[in-house]
Amino acid sequence: MKDFFRYDSMKDRNALLDRARNVALSALQQYDLAWERIQYIQLSDTITYKVETNTSDSYLLRIHSDRWSKEEIQSELIFLQSLNAVDEILVPVGIVSLTGSHVLEVDTIEGYRKPYVTVMKWVEGEHVKGEITGALVSRMGSMMGKLHEAVSGLNLPPNFVRPVWGADSFRGEIAKLERYYTRFLSDQAWTEYQHAVEKILSTLSGMEKNGQNYGIIHADLHADNIVFKDDLPYPIDFGRCGFGYFLYDLAGSLLGLYPRERMTFIQGYENVRRLGTDYIRDLECFFIMFMIETYCHHASNPEESTRLMDEQPYAQAYIREFLKGNPFLFVPIEPEDMDKVQQ
Repeated sequence: MKDFFRYDSMKDRNALLDRARNVALSALQQYDLAWERIQYIQLSDTITYKVETNTSDSYLLRIHSDRWSKEEIQSELIFLQSLNAVDEILVPVGIVSLTGSHVLEVDTIEGYRKPYVTVMKWVEGEHVKGEITGALVSRMGSMMGKLHEAVSGLNLPPNFVRPVWGADSFRGEIAKLERYYTRFLSDQAWTEYQHAVEKILSTLSGMEKNGQNYGIIHADLHADNIVFKDDLPYPIDFGRCGFGYFLYDLAGSLLGLYPRERMTFIQGYENVRRLGTDYIRDLECFFIMFMIETYCHHASNPEESTRLMDEQPYAQAYIREFLKGNPFLFVPIEPEDMDKVQQ
């Protein structure tokens, strides 16, 4: 039986999207929705569609990849339902099918595993277009602070299952990168990456876990996973949510911001939730960890190779400063001269 998400070429990818659309249309018949239009959004860890109805309500249909178990998907929806009950927090929540199920297993063509499908209420809002203002960055930080503050008060069932983002998951990602790094890294650069990995794992081994620094996190809260309505930010796409350090979550957001915006984000966060003293060293460690994990995720896709190579002057400059022990989060960093690096 082949994985539903299996694709190794553009031909395979197109075939995947063809069978995915049939699955989506089949799944919609199992919901009480007066839908009028289904629009493909993207293929990532899930295949997503926007479903428009003859009312003002819209929905998000997700076809989940084979990496997620039914229990993990159900736990994500439980987490979101619990979060949504907290004042001042609005997140996407799942809806039930006609049979009362939150997670459907939908038939597909013979020879492929049946994928899991969920449907969620659409969170209205728009992504930021153009340069983001300091006020919006500060509100994004406050939003993350509210999410982390809310987590400590949630009572989740004993059978709650979500991934853990830490040393073990990082090692697994690095094993994947080792197979593909030559697509965008020289051998010398790969050696520097390995030194950074060793330093990250050493730092993680000395970290304590407690209710103040560890819990359930979004784990992918960059600008593309935030929508704004009336200048207020709302988080979407919790497909990667799991257990991890709050600083790891914070680092993932800072990765997509300019140095001058990163402190603004943190100040917004600390308007809600204090980080304590001496957090910078660990935050910079998680910043490099998240950056490397991003490359691990995209390295196997040959269509991403050019973009990954284009990012290396800055990525390797960050790794250079990290290995030297120099602070780098809040100051402009000179990119590496790639000609010299590869000599």
